[in-house]
Amino acid sequence: MIDPSRRTILKRAGAFGVLAMGLVSGLVRSSNAMAAQWNSAGFESKAMADALKALGAGNPVESKDIVITAPEIAENGAVVPVAVTSKIPNTQQISIIAEKNPRPLMATFDVSNGSEGYISTRLKMGETSNVWAVVKADGNFFAAKKEVKITVGGCG
Repeated sequence: MIDPSRRTILKRAGAFGVLAMGLVSGLVRSSNAMAAQWNSAGFESKAMADALKALGAGNPVESKDIVITAPEIAENGAVVPVAVTSKIPNTQQISIIAEKNPRPLMATFDVSNGSEGYISTRLKMGETSNVWAVVKADGNFFAAKKEVKITVGGCG
């Protein structure tokens, strides 16, 4: 019979070997490559206009083809569930902005070519605010908003 600790060691060694092969062959990226894609100006912005500018979406066009699913009243601002569906063809990116948060840009998701324009996440909101979904499709920017009322803030 194989000792459970020996089995654990063998599993970890195998996983390490697979990871090493992925790094050597270029299938797995290092964190430095991912850091180049990070929109630090957007996530550090303190105003919605600055966040939009950092996204490249200075003045997005409001669209009925973007659906935001979020509670009208969130009892706990620390975990506000938000989902965004984009019915706009060729959706490339979906970003979420909580207008009155100290740092309004909450998330940005890249959508693969041909994938469904849908994302779901949880936000931390300090107070009642409009939640904006900003969608990039074919190089153009579109937006929709929904007010979410917060009874207990999550940013304080």
